[in-house]
Amino acid sequence: MELILARWQFAITTTYHFFFVPLTVGLSLLVALMETLYVWTGNDVYKRMTKFWGKLFLINFAMGVVTGIVMEFQFGMNWSEYARYVGDVFGAPLAIEALLAFFLESTFIGLWIFGWDKLSPRLHLATIWLVAIGSTISALWILIANSFMQQPLGYTLRNGRAEMTDFFALITNPHVWVQFPHVITSAMATAAFFVLAISAYHLLRGNQLNLFRRSFQMGLIYAVIATLLVMLVGHSQAQYMFKVQPMKMASAEALWESENPAAMSLFTIGNEPELRDVFAIRVPGLLSFLALNRFEGEVLGIKNLQAEYEQKYGPGDYVPPVAVSYWSFRIMIGAGMVMILLALYGLYLLLTNKYERQPVYLKLLTWAVVLPYIANSAGWLFTEIARQPWIVFGLQKTADAVSPNVTVGMVLTSLILFTLVYGVLMVADIYLLAKYARMGAGETGQTGPAESAAGVPAGAFLK
Repeated sequence: MELILARWQFAITTTYHFFFVPLTVGLSLLVALMETLYVWTGNDVYKRMTKFWGKLFLINFAMGVVTGIVMEFQFGMNWSEYARYVGDVFGAPLAIEALLAFFLESTFIGLWIFGWDKLSPRLHLATIWLVAIGSTISALWILIANSFMQQPLGYTLRNGRAEMTDFFALITNPHVWVQFPHVITSAMATAAFFVLAISAYHLLRGNQLNLFRRSFQMGLIYAVIATLLVMLVGHSQAQYMFKVQPMKMASAEALWESENPAAMSLFTIGNEPELRDVFAIRVPGLLSFLALNRFEGEVLGIKNLQAEYEQKYGPGDYVPPVAVSYWSFRIMIGAGMVMILLALYGLYLLLTNKYERQPVYLKLLTWAVVLPYIANSAGWLFTEIARQPWIVFGLQKTADAVSPNVTVGMVLTSLILFTLVYGVLMVADIYLLAKYARMGAGETGQTGPAESAAGVPAGAFLK
């Protein structure tokens, strides 16, 4: 019971925290681009855009910091055996993230907030770029730590513990370089749809048209680039997972038996205890193509991998929760595909200068803000749940990582308190973001009649 409660606690706090992180990373880059345009062109609209979107960025950043700090304490509270066993390796990138990346972004975010009238435009611009770089580097070090859990490298087992022997192997872990681009482009997509949703809201109401037209255009181009990159790097990451964590990908496809060529599941209802299909619609050969870039080739199934892992790691159940893995994977991909379609259709409307005359599309965008959050959450659930029963793949099982001296009451109490506190912070974040988003940039006047009639040319934000 302690294990179940500890897993629920970490899952809930991680999901809450990851609600804020992608927007922080993606929006910091976009705000930096907006201020770059202001310094480059001298157009005051971009200064107002930078301050408006920067205010929303700061609200989200503050919430992310609060929720992130608490998470690390759980390694000592509920997962002390994990911390004891791999702490020498896992702790290093976390320490570097806190000492380097977090302090970098925290220092320069203060200079950015208070330096508008005190620093030169170029120096002030440098501060927001350093914030954006710090946020990105912070994500990198966290993902280096997580990639050790997915594919442990650079260690040796000595005296019953994993000790680091090769720091370079840790930071050049191939898993990092398929996971990091996927997370960053996902963050960009989150920020893009956040900006699009709020801009569409104001365009529908005719508010501050000059500012929100340009915000919409920038957000849309950002969305097209980000969503297409997410798809490409996500495909690369999936192919890598077929090599290093084949059980994860077999669970994502509910592939019970090895197949050559392997069919991809479009829809499957499975009998998980018996490891078989009840009903399935599959496309022949497509899974082989996705995994191997050819329509022939063996993809290992769950039953075969279970037998292989029993021989390699000893008796045990090495099959993750298949239903959760299967559907979280599809929710992630489904939300991503809808985002791509919305972005590409919006690009067509932008190039033909029709987006302001499409109220249905703009209304859809105001609701589409939830799509990246659904995709991000489903993606992380899949990443962590489909790795089970391992907390560090092939090295330590989750059941062996839980703290031995905590009681059910202790974990249940902290689970309830963390969930309530994080829930309050979530509500506060959404309330503040919605409040200031609806207020707009605080302009006193609207655009002139000629500009508010039919929109501006697609490339106007560069002028």
